[in-house]
Amino acid sequence: MLKYFLLPLIVFSGSTFSKVIHEERSLYRNIIVEETRDLRCLKFNTKSSQTSQSCMYKNDPDKLVFNYTKLTFSSLLVADNPKNVLIIGLGGGTLSNVIHELYPEAKIHNVEIDPAVTKVARDYFNFIENDLVTSSVQDGRIFIKRAAIKKQQYDWIILDAFNGDYIPEHLLTKEFFEEVQSVLADGGIIAANTFSSSKLYEHESATYHAVFGDFINVSRENRSNRIILAGLKAPPTNEQIKARVKILELRLAKYGIDIKAISEFMYFTKDGQDWPADTKVLTDQYSPANLLNF
Repeated sequence: MLKYFLLPLIVFSGSTFSKVIHEERSLYRNIIVEETRDLRCLKFNTKSSQTSQSCMYKNDPDKLVFNYTKLTFSSLLVADNPKNVLIIGLGGGTLSNVIHELYPEAKIHNVEIDPAVTKVARDYFNFIENDLVTSSVQDGRIFIKRAAIKKQQYDWIILDAFNGDYIPEHLLTKEFFEEVQSVLADGGIIAANTFSSSKLYEHESATYHAVFGDFINVSRENRSNRIILAGLKAPPTNEQIKARVKILELRLAKYGIDIKAISEFMYFTKDGQDWPADTKVLTDQYSPANLLNF
């Protein structure tokens, strides 16, 4: 693998200076680590855009920066005390670190296709690895196929794989979701990071529903990200969610997560689908993800 390392670059944007502290070309993308005052960000530079994949506050690394990472913890309102967690897509390792601190006895496995991203997470974003928190360099779908063969089960599966512009299309099909479903433990939950502003919104929703039935959308109004919570046998009641909020509120506050507010952004598809009934489901044969996401 060829790598290119550059001297720190100062970028002037408006009234703010940004400094590139690491840059390299991996097998998959251009990777940039950039600092702006207290904020350090991992960015992927693609042909069409430069997107932040993970950020942390250097002086308060526990505090989450991105809206979608905070929304991901809505999972804990419907599934309690995860013991075996699978994360597809590492970024800076932020989700893994927070989950490990919240549940230090849980096993957490991170899957990342790009070894350069894993190294950057270790070197620049305090990504924690130990006997319980592990990682592997592999395509997420291949990992899940092999996990299914081994009869492995996970009670919290987080799908957070982005190639810079959007989710790789082979991780956005009915067949893939069926493979994910096969490694989901009874009572477990799938949390998928996706976009509410994508032209694929209706196709994604129809595809999740085709595999998992009714699911929960979690999205702030006028924000581009949404979290899909899928795999529930039965949706929680309002009373159950309120009880979980009381348990989690103080524990999550240190990470900048307002779980009470997030609980109000949960929309149950059983209360009404927001996509046409004839929306085409994405499959391995019909998956125009890279054509429709802009």
